[in-house]
Amino acid sequence: MTYSLLNTIFLGLAVWFAVIATVVSSKRGIKVTKPLLWTLGITLAIMLLTTAIFDNVIIGVGLVAYDPSTLMGAFIGLAPLEDFDYTIAAVIILPALWTLLGTRKKR
Repeated sequence: MTYSLLNTIFLGLAVWFAVIATVVSSKRGIKVTKPLLWTLGITLAIMLLTTAIFDNVIIGVGLVAYDPSTLMGAFIGLAPLEDFDYTIAAVIILPALWTLLGTRKKR
């Protein structure tokens, strides 16, 4: 199994989870707003930048190695492009989880 196929499945599940969180939160009266989307966009940019830096460091010092036959062949520095999918999924899943497990009204 290639990293691209694994990431496609993982990102698909992340998007599915976010859709569920959006539907549930809209029923609770929580709306997706422009400030929220800007916050997620800025968070994604920062996370992708730090992923690029730290992935290159850990690959460069030899902590992690990849089988080239399982990679697409596109890299940012030493980091394969597939590594960045996990960061994107985290930025999708964590706010959705926060929304679903957020505060509940006291009865």
